[in-house]
Amino acid sequence: MLETLVKLPDSLKQEVLHYVEFLAAKYANNEVAVNPPQKKRQAGMMKGTFILPLSDDFDAPLEDFQEYM
Repeated sequence: MLETLVKLPDSLKQEVLHYVEFLAAKYANNEVAVNPPQKKRQAGMMKGTFILPLSDDFDAPLEDFQEYM
């Protein structure tokens, strides 16, 4: 990174400096977690999210299988 920074013109070096200062101020009080803690999943969290349109005769026996019963 330093080699690339040295090759930049002075105007771009100034922009990089401003950006680094911005990042330093933004994350000064917030420690960036390398592996943030994951929320544990709970059963039933998505209940009611997906609504499938079912016909009125959904539970009715199928004609194709009548001969086997």
